[in-house]
Amino acid sequence: MKGGCWRSPRSRSPVCAAYSLLSTPPWGLSCCFALQHLAVQASLICIYHLLLLPGLLGGERSRPWSELLARSLFACGVSTGLQTSLGSRLPLVQAPSFEFLIPAMVLSRHTPPTGRNGTEGPVGCAEQDCLAPGSWSQSLREVSGAVLVSGLVQLALGVSGTGGWIAQRCGPMVLAPSLSIIGLSAYKEAARFCSASWGVALLLVVLAVLFSQHLSSCRLPLCTWTRAQGVSVETSIPALRMFSVLLPLCVAWIVWGILSHLRVRGLLLGPATGQLPAANGTFHSPWLQVPYPGERGWPTFSSRALGVGVAMGLTSSMNSVGCYLLCPQALQAPALPRHACNRGLCMEGLGSLLSGALGGVSGLASSVPNACTNSLTQAGSRHSVQVGALACVLLGMSPRLAELLTAIPLAVHGGVLCVTYTVAVGAGVSYFQFASIDSGRNIFIVGFTMFMALLVPRWLGAAPGHVATGWLSLDLFLLSVLTVPVFLTSLLSFFLENTVSGTLEERGLLRELAARKAGAGEGCRSEASQVYGLPPALSKLLPPARCKAFPLCFLCPGPEGESRVLDEGAGPPGEATGLLLKPSAPGEETAGSRRGDSAV
Repeated sequence: MKGGCWRSPRSRSPVCAAYSLLSTPPWGLSCCFALQHLAVQASLICIYHLLLLPGLLGGERSRPWSELLARSLFACGVSTGLQTSLGSRLPLVQAPSFEFLIPAMVLSRHTPPTGRNGTEGPVGCAEQDCLAPGSWSQSLREVSGAVLVSGLVQLALGVSGTGGWIAQRCGPMVLAPSLSIIGLSAYKEAARFCSASWGVALLLVVLAVLFSQHLSSCRLPLCTWTRAQGVSVETSIPALRMFSVLLPLCVAWIVWGILSHLRVRGLLLGPATGQLPAANGTFHSPWLQVPYPGERGWPTFSSRALGVGVAMGLTSSMNSVGCYLLCPQALQAPALPRHACNRGLCMEGLGSLLSGALGGVSGLASSVPNACTNSLTQAGSRHSVQVGALACVLLGMSPRLAELLTAIPLAVHGGVLCVTYTVAVGAGVSYFQFASIDSGRNIFIVGFTMFMALLVPRWLGAAPGHVATGWLSLDLFLLSVLTVPVFLTSLLSFFLENTVSGTLEERGLLRELAARKAGAGEGCRSEASQVYGLPPALSKLLPPARCKAFPLCFLCPGPEGESRVLDEGAGPPGEATGLLLKPSAPGEETAGSRRGDSAV
């Protein structure tokens, strides 16, 4: 949950993290962990571009694929490095998300086709000079402009402190439906890609379940090398659990390659196994190409891009806040403080600005599949994610190497979605334990928010013309926001949770108070400061006294007294955290509960 320091034995999972957030695994293991994160991240990047680009280019054009993938990888690597060092400092990989994809697809369907002279022309990009070496097509540049706007929105939410304010007020009845919908929102894409080869996708899923659940206690020796001692065998590690995503992915890819070489059809391979379009023989991607802003033309700004960009920024920020609250619980780390959440959104905004300036068609947010991979493998080392960020930057500087991602079969992408997003659904369901699920109030909030989050996007997808206010930018904004299930669920649950009356026990705040009391000691505050505090060099430049000036007051830790009040749950009057009680005598606590209930 969002409060307390997860140190109670009853609240912790029986399987502890093999490598915690602050630990530094040996370089061999760090590289393997980085490769696992890179594989999941690359799968998400490929899925995003495969779903978006055909609509932007009027068909599956092969020429810009490798370069767009390379630019996206470069921006993701830089943003991940900023997130783990200056942002939230959680081991969160930055990647495109479906919260950017849905508004971008809305924009692509409403982009008026233009000809050479600026007049209306044929639909799509039928002209060969649309993909000329000097520039991207107009539709690509307009989506890049929307990505730049989304970066500004993310940055504004972080600098103003709005992101941290929202995160501190997301109780169990907000997180439970929101995280569940985050996981359920990918089932259509997972089924679509798995249908390319159900046999290969099922093999990946079965192996992942076998390694992470049934063989999680199987330990293998670890060989390390040091300059002083040379090669030595250390304590055994749960290797199958720690690589329960990478190993099944590699096995499924190898099996697919063998079956494809033998031209085996049927259940295992499918009638038409697909891959991402690769470069044709007339165009060879360069081995080394450092991307820079304006190389393929500058982003285009319009009223359509403005409305869609604001929707991108808001929806992706809600997704990231969910990741910020999910990751510490999965790794048994201290709860994320407000200033770390604000810094994380700021770094994501900078990453989206970089992606848009480079001509990318996606903003950047915390990757839900990678966060779920941390939960599944219990290997959440920050050092490993930073190694993966460096590898991502290097791979993004070589379009020829980035083109290798197109060799990953679609069934493997679908299997990765099935394995990772199911963890998000389970994490959302686990939050119900803190609230009274038998309460009629809570049953209504959960049922109403989840049902409407699935109904409204379906309705608008079938009849988008129902949203017609007369202003195209406002229409696209509303259409983009209302077709993103995650944002709709978070908005409805947050509104109902804070407007429908209910007791502290119904809201799950009493159990949260117990968790905060258990973590109110100096040790937990010291650990939280060690995990989420600014780097030592930056802390000297920005002491708490200097952070009082806007806008830095929301981006760095406050004085010790303010953090202690926050840990104990004593917020300003009238706020949700103000309903939490300070440690007191049993009689006073009971009276306080009655006062809080009556105030509700």
